[in-house]
Amino acid sequence: MSAFQKETVLSVRHWTDSLFSFTATRDPGFRFQNGQFAMIGLEIDGRPLVRAYSMASANHEAALEFFSIKVPDGPLTSRLQKIREGDIILVGRKATGTLITGNLIPGKRLLLLSTGTGLAPFASLIKDPEVYESYETIVLAHGCRQVSELAYGEHLVEGLREHEFFGPLIRDKLIYYPTVTREPFRNRGRITDLIASGEIFSDLELPGLDRETDRVMLCGSPAMLEELHAMLTVRGFVEGNHSVPGHFVIEKAFVER
Repeated sequence: MSAFQKETVLSVRHWTDSLFSFTATRDPGFRFQNGQFAMIGLEIDGRPLVRAYSMASANHEAALEFFSIKVPDGPLTSRLQKIREGDIILVGRKATGTLITGNLIPGKRLLLLSTGTGLAPFASLIKDPEVYESYETIVLAHGCRQVSELAYGEHLVEGLREHEFFGPLIRDKLIYYPTVTREPFRNRGRITDLIASGEIFSDLELPGLDRETDRVMLCGSPAMLEELHAMLTVRGFVEGNHSVPGHFVIEKAFVER
Protein backbone atom coordinates (compact mmCIF):
# COMPACT_ATOMS: atom_id res chain seq x y z
CA MET A 1 0.00 0.00 0.00
CA SER A 2 1.29 3.46 -0.84
CA ALA A 3 2.62 5.56 2.03
CA PHE A 4 0.53 8.48 0.75
CA GLN A 5 -3.13 9.19 0.29
CA LYS A 6 -4.29 11.45 -2.54
CA GLU A 7 -6.49 14.25 -1.26
CA THR A 8 -8.36 17.03 -3.07
CA VAL A 9 -7.70 20.69 -2.31
CA LEU A 10 -10.90 22.34 -1.03
CA SER A 11 -9.72 25.92 -0.54
CA VAL A 12 -6.62 28.11 -0.65
CA ARG A 13 -6.09 31.46 1.05
CA HIS A 14 -3.04 33.68 0.57
CA TRP A 15 -2.47 35.79 3.70
CA THR A 16 0.67 37.64 2.55
CA ASP A 17 3.25 37.39 -0.22
CA SER A 18 5.02 34.78 1.91
CA LEU A 19 2.24 32.93 3.78
CA PHE A 20 -0.77 30.87 2.72
CA SER A 21 -3.08 28.22 4.10
CA PHE A 22 -5.15 25.54 2.43
CA THR A 23 -7.68 22.86 3.25
CA ALA A 24 -8.06 19.43 1.72
CA THR A 25 -10.24 16.36 1.99
CA ARG A 26 -9.37 13.88 4.73
CA ASP A 27 -9.36 10.14 4.32
CA PRO A 28 -11.66 8.58 6.95
CA GLY A 29 -8.83 6.28 7.99
CA PHE A 30 -6.33 9.08 8.68
CA ARG A 31 -5.92 9.45 12.43
CA PHE A 32 -3.76 11.92 14.35
CA GLN A 33 -3.38 13.55 17.72
CA ASN A 34 -3.75 17.32 17.89
CA GLY A 35 -0.31 18.90 17.54
CA GLN A 36 1.12 16.21 15.28
CA PHE A 37 2.43 16.49 11.71
CA ALA A 38 2.45 14.40 8.56
CA MET A 39 4.49 14.34 5.38
CA ILE A 40 2.55 16.13 2.67
CA GLY A 41 3.32 17.38 -0.82
CA LEU A 42 2.85 16.83 -4.51
CA GLU A 43 3.49 14.14 -7.07
CA ILE A 44 6.20 15.44 -9.41
CA ASP A 45 7.18 13.38 -12.47
CA GLY A 46 5.55 10.34 -10.91
CA ARG A 47 7.39 10.63 -7.60
CA PRO A 48 6.33 12.16 -4.26
CA LEU A 49 7.94 15.46 -3.26
CA VAL A 50 7.00 15.92 0.40
CA ARG A 51 7.91 17.81 3.56
CA ALA A 52 6.74 17.73 7.18
CA TYR A 53 3.65 19.86 7.84
CA SER A 54 1.73 20.14 11.08
CA MET A 55 -2.01 19.75 10.86
CA ALA A 56 -3.59 23.13 11.65
CA SER A 57 -6.98 21.42 11.77
CA ALA A 58 -8.10 19.50 14.83
CA ASN A 59 -8.54 15.73 14.78
CA HIS A 60 -12.31 16.09 15.12
CA GLU A 61 -12.62 18.13 11.90
CA ALA A 62 -13.67 16.54 8.63
CA ALA A 63 -11.16 18.40 6.46
CA LEU A 64 -7.41 18.87 6.83
CA GLU A 65 -5.83 22.31 7.05
CA PHE A 66 -2.21 23.38 6.64
CA PHE A 67 -0.38 26.70 7.09
CA SER A 68 2.68 27.26 4.90
CA ILE A 69 5.38 29.68 3.94
CA LYS A 70 6.24 30.40 0.31
CA VAL A 71 9.85 29.83 -0.67
CA PRO A 72 10.39 31.14 -4.25
CA ASP A 73 13.08 28.58 -5.05
CA GLY A 74 11.96 25.91 -2.57
CA PRO A 75 11.66 22.48 -4.17
CA LEU A 76 8.17 21.96 -2.72
CA THR A 77 6.71 25.31 -1.66
CA SER A 78 7.55 26.98 -4.98
CA ARG A 79 5.01 24.54 -6.44
CA LEU A 80 2.67 24.11 -3.47
CA GLN A 81 1.91 27.83 -3.27
CA LYS A 82 0.31 27.60 -6.73
CA ILE A 83 -2.27 24.94 -5.84
CA ARG A 84 -5.92 25.68 -6.45
CA GLU A 85 -9.26 24.23 -5.46
CA GLY A 86 -9.64 20.80 -7.08
CA ASP A 87 -5.92 20.03 -7.27
CA ILE A 88 -4.51 16.84 -5.77
CA ILE A 89 -2.00 16.74 -2.90
CA LEU A 90 -0.31 13.83 -1.17
CA VAL A 91 -0.82 13.25 2.55
CA GLY A 92 1.22 10.67 4.43
CA ARG A 93 -0.79 7.92 6.08
CA LYS A 94 1.16 8.18 9.34
CA ALA A 95 1.13 11.17 11.70
CA THR A 96 3.79 11.79 14.34
CA GLY A 97 5.32 14.56 16.41
CA THR A 98 6.19 15.57 19.96
CA LEU A 99 3.72 18.44 20.47
CA ILE A 100 1.04 16.37 22.15
CA THR A 101 -0.30 16.85 25.64
CA GLY A 102 0.59 13.30 26.63
CA ASN A 103 4.28 14.24 26.48
CA LEU A 104 3.82 16.79 29.28
CA ILE A 105 3.57 16.32 33.05
CA PRO A 106 0.18 17.64 34.25
CA GLY A 107 0.25 21.35 35.06
CA LYS A 108 -1.97 24.40 35.48
CA ARG A 109 -0.83 26.75 32.70
CA LEU A 110 0.08 25.78 29.14
CA LEU A 111 2.35 28.11 27.16
CA LEU A 112 2.22 27.62 23.38
CA LEU A 113 5.19 29.58 22.01
CA SER A 114 5.52 29.91 18.24
CA THR A 115 7.10 31.92 15.46
CA GLY A 116 5.99 32.09 11.83
CA THR A 117 4.27 28.96 10.57
CA GLY A 118 5.19 27.28 13.85
CA LEU A 119 1.71 28.41 14.86
CA ALA A 120 0.17 25.52 12.88
CA PRO A 121 0.27 22.73 15.50
CA PHE A 122 -1.11 25.12 18.10
CA ALA A 123 -3.98 25.99 15.76
CA SER A 124 -4.87 22.32 16.12
CA LEU A 125 -4.34 22.19 19.88
CA ILE A 126 -6.46 25.22 20.77
CA LYS A 127 -9.39 23.49 19.07
CA ASP A 128 -9.02 20.47 21.36
CA PRO A 129 -11.62 20.41 24.18
CA GLU A 130 -9.33 18.19 26.29
CA VAL A 131 -6.70 20.95 26.43
CA TYR A 132 -9.21 23.23 28.15
CA GLU A 133 -10.15 20.46 30.56
CA SER A 134 -6.48 19.86 31.44
CA TYR A 135 -5.29 23.44 31.99
CA GLU A 136 -6.62 26.46 33.83
CA THR A 137 -4.95 28.89 31.41
CA ILE A 138 -3.60 28.53 27.87
CA VAL A 139 -1.31 31.28 26.54
CA LEU A 140 -0.83 31.29 22.75
CA ALA A 141 2.13 33.49 21.80
CA HIS A 142 2.92 34.06 18.13
CA GLY A 143 5.94 36.02 16.97
CA CYS A 144 6.41 37.39 13.46
CA ARG A 145 8.48 40.07 11.76
CA GLN A 146 5.58 42.13 10.39
CA VAL A 147 2.02 42.82 11.52
CA SER A 148 0.56 41.39 8.29
CA GLU A 149 2.07 38.00 9.12
CA LEU A 150 -0.17 37.74 12.18
CA ALA A 151 -3.33 37.63 10.05
CA TYR A 152 -3.78 33.85 10.05
CA GLY A 153 -3.49 33.62 13.84
CA GLU A 154 -5.79 36.59 14.42
CA HIS A 155 -8.40 35.07 12.10
CA LEU A 156 -8.08 31.72 13.88
CA VAL A 157 -8.56 33.11 17.37
CA GLU A 158 -11.39 35.41 16.32
CA GLY A 159 -13.19 32.47 14.72
CA LEU A 160 -12.92 30.47 17.93
CA ARG A 161 -14.20 33.41 19.98
CA GLU A 162 -17.33 33.44 17.84
CA HIS A 163 -17.72 29.65 17.85
CA GLU A 164 -20.80 28.33 19.64
CA PHE A 165 -18.86 25.69 21.59
CA PHE A 166 -15.36 27.16 21.90
CA GLY A 167 -16.43 30.76 22.52
CA PRO A 168 -17.06 30.30 26.25
CA LEU A 169 -13.83 28.28 26.67
CA ILE A 170 -11.80 30.94 24.87
CA ARG A 171 -13.17 33.73 27.04
CA ASP A 172 -12.35 31.88 30.23
CA LYS A 173 -9.04 30.23 29.40
CA LEU A 174 -7.26 31.16 26.16
CA ILE A 175 -4.98 34.22 26.10
CA TYR A 176 -3.62 35.26 22.69
CA TYR A 177 -0.37 37.25 22.57
CA PRO A 178 0.82 38.27 19.09
CA THR A 179 4.13 40.13 18.81
CA VAL A 180 6.25 41.56 15.99
CA THR A 181 9.88 42.58 15.69
CA ARG A 182 10.11 44.95 12.72
CA GLU A 183 7.07 47.24 12.90
CA PRO A 184 5.21 49.28 15.49
CA PHE A 185 2.63 47.13 17.29
CA ARG A 186 1.07 46.85 20.72
CA ASN A 187 3.46 43.98 21.51
CA ARG A 188 7.04 44.32 20.30
CA GLY A 189 10.00 41.97 20.52
CA ARG A 190 11.21 38.41 20.05
CA ILE A 191 9.39 35.77 22.06
CA THR A 192 12.69 34.61 23.56
CA ASP A 193 13.41 38.11 24.90
CA LEU A 194 9.85 38.59 26.13
CA ILE A 195 10.02 35.33 28.09
CA ALA A 196 13.54 36.04 29.43
CA SER A 197 12.64 39.52 30.63
CA GLY A 198 9.23 38.49 31.91
CA GLU A 199 7.64 41.24 29.82
CA ILE A 200 5.07 38.90 28.31
CA PHE A 201 3.81 38.01 31.80
CA SER A 202 3.69 41.60 33.00
CA ASP A 203 1.87 42.61 29.79
CA LEU A 204 -0.75 39.95 30.46
CA GLU A 205 -0.81 40.60 34.21
CA LEU A 206 0.08 36.98 34.89
CA PRO A 207 2.56 35.34 37.30
CA GLY A 208 6.07 34.72 35.92
CA LEU A 209 7.42 31.44 34.60
CA ASP A 210 7.10 28.67 37.18
CA ARG A 211 8.31 25.11 36.68
CA GLU A 212 5.80 23.77 39.21
CA THR A 213 2.75 24.97 37.30
CA ASP A 214 3.85 25.83 33.74
CA ARG A 215 4.07 23.46 30.81
CA VAL A 216 5.53 24.69 27.55
CA MET A 217 5.31 23.72 23.88
CA LEU A 218 7.72 25.24 21.36
CA CYS A 219 7.51 25.40 17.57
CA GLY A 220 9.30 27.91 15.36
CA SER A 221 12.66 28.97 14.02
CA PRO A 222 15.78 26.97 14.95
CA ALA A 223 17.23 30.00 16.77
CA MET A 224 14.09 30.45 18.85
CA LEU A 225 14.00 26.77 19.78
CA GLU A 226 17.66 26.71 20.74
CA GLU A 227 17.40 29.82 22.94
CA LEU A 228 14.23 28.76 24.73
CA HIS A 229 15.52 25.22 25.23
CA ALA A 230 18.59 26.61 26.98
CA MET A 231 16.51 29.09 28.97
CA LEU A 232 14.06 26.47 30.20
CA THR A 233 16.78 23.94 31.00
CA VAL A 234 18.66 26.47 33.14
CA ARG A 235 15.44 27.06 35.07
CA GLY A 236 15.09 23.37 35.82
CA PHE A 237 12.49 22.48 33.19
CA VAL A 238 12.94 18.97 31.77
CA GLU A 239 12.21 18.18 28.12
CA GLY A 240 9.56 15.55 27.57
CA ASN A 241 9.17 12.93 24.85
CA HIS A 242 7.08 9.90 23.95
CA SER A 243 8.88 7.78 26.56
CA VAL A 244 9.04 10.17 29.50
CA PRO A 245 6.75 13.22 29.93
CA GLY A 246 8.41 16.50 30.91
CA HIS A 247 7.85 20.18 31.58
CA PHE A 248 8.28 21.20 27.93
CA VAL A 249 8.34 19.74 24.43
CA ILE A 250 9.84 20.92 21.15
CA GLU A 251 8.90 20.13 17.55
CA LYS A 252 12.07 19.73 15.51
CA ALA A 253 10.50 18.81 12.16
CA PHE A 254 10.45 21.83 9.87
CA VAL A 255 8.99 22.75 6.54
CA GLU A 256 11.70 24.04 4.20
CA ARG A 257 12.72 27.64 4.81
